[in-house]
Amino acid sequence: MDLDFIDRLHTTRRQMKEVLAEIGFYEKDRYFVHPDTNFFLEFPSGPLAVGNEPVAVVEELRLDTGILRLLSPTDCIKDRLAAFYHWNDRQCLQQAVWVALERHVDWDEI
Repeated sequence: MDLDFIDRLHTTRRQMKEVLAEIGFYEKDRYFVHPDTNFFLEFPSGPLAVGNEPVAVVEELRLDTGILRLLSPTDCIKDRLAAFYHWNDRQCLQQAVWVALERHVDWDEI
């Protein structure tokens, strides 16, 4: 239930806390939580990687509110499968299947 964001701008934790507080998030342990959602935010240190492998290509999704940079479908599946194998989390396996059914995937890379 967490959303991971890699801060590429080297924002301080204090700055992040102040900005997120403006939209109702507060810090709890290493996460930011909001009373109106079960999702919480995490800002792991970079660089962006799947396991020990740096992510070479970052996809972009253009929205009215700005650009959201994401893992490619292939890297997303690798990340979800790694979580499945590491924690035996079947929800992660289901997520990998959903992405595979909806997006083009480089199976040789996986």
